[in-house]
Amino acid sequence: MEEIPVTDLFTVNNLWMMIATTMVFIMNLGFATLESGLTRSKNAVNILFKNTIIPVIGLLTYAMVGFNLMYPGAEFAGGFFGFAGFGLSAPEGWDSSNYNAGYTYFTDFLFQAMFAATAATIVSGAVAERVKLGPFITFSILYVAFIYPIVGMWKWGGGFLNTLETPFYDFAGSTIVHSVGGWAALVGAFLLGPRIGKYTPQGMKAIPGHNLSMATIGVFLLWFGWFGFNGGSVLSANPGIVSKVFVTTSISAASGAVGALFISYLKFKTYDITMVLNGILAGLVGITAGADQMSVLDSVFIGLIGGGLVVFGVVFFDKIKIDDPVGAISVHLVGGVWGTLAVGLFGNLAGMNQVISQLIGIGAVGAFCFATAFLIFFVLKKTVGIRVDEKEEIEGLDINEHAMRAYPDFAAKD
Repeated sequence: MEEIPVTDLFTVNNLWMMIATTMVFIMNLGFATLESGLTRSKNAVNILFKNTIIPVIGLLTYAMVGFNLMYPGAEFAGGFFGFAGFGLSAPEGWDSSNYNAGYTYFTDFLFQAMFAATAATIVSGAVAERVKLGPFITFSILYVAFIYPIVGMWKWGGGFLNTLETPFYDFAGSTIVHSVGGWAALVGAFLLGPRIGKYTPQGMKAIPGHNLSMATIGVFLLWFGWFGFNGGSVLSANPGIVSKVFVTTSISAASGAVGALFISYLKFKTYDITMVLNGILAGLVGITAGADQMSVLDSVFIGLIGGGLVVFGVVFFDKIKIDDPVGAISVHLVGGVWGTLAVGLFGNLAGMNQVISQLIGIGAVGAFCFATAFLIFFVLKKTVGIRVDEKEEIEGLDINEHAMRAYPDFAAKD
């Protein structure tokens, strides 16, 4: 068989990486429609605005400082922190396989920038319907510019988690992306407090979202984007690994839906579409850490358990009065921790040494992200405030923060 010329192979690899990048980019639309659909119509514009501005912040901050914090260079291997300088500076050979066998320097940057934006988007849903827009944007800038890339450097940039005796493993970011966002979501929801009327002396009151059609569209857009999220993390167009990752990703998502459906029906005796939707996402988050290492059967178990955990997570956080309108903490934090631990329990890397390394990574990232998110949100709370006042919350953030409504033809007339 005639060998494929190196230049042609490089072009194919780079093309797949660019396609994967666009698929991950579409996940921003998925988050926007999901979060908007699961919240009330009076806050729809606010949700859409946040999910529009976050990828903008992600791209700009990642270009200015984030990329070089996350990939500071070989001299910082095994460390906790490194910085290669401000801005983007393509090295010699950036546009050929001299830079990397799978992609160019700028493809590398753009693919990683999409991941950076995702971490902050996770926070948006958990703090929905009562957070001030300005402080939220400030938090997002600081978190995406500095916290996410420092954590990313610990593994993907050659940092200390990558140089453990048994290296911590996170293929596409169950911990490094999803739990980074999940820890911040937990902190934000805790410091903000619950929405008015959510928890009363009579018990917890359900506050339903206004458009489950949009929420469903959002989940399927996210599922579609996850093929780029996980498939692109192969970092080449290797047909065997990419196709396997597509299968494990899909199987875990489907199993997540089944797990959430089963557990939610046992608990609530109803077929809850929101639990099934979040079960799909929990399955996707769960498989992300080890999508390249799992068999089909492993993926089934990871998804089933992840889907069940998301139901228990939603119930638990409501019990302790952490108000998360979209279930982001249960999906991304609980699911991220589970998926990361699952690498040591299932698949090619299973073993006690790997479990210990996974726990070290979960603990280090959790402690750092919880502390830094708490510091940023707490300072903002004590200075400019992070929660809108009662009148604004009752009337809705759309009319107060944006002077417009998502559905003006259906709004009550003054």
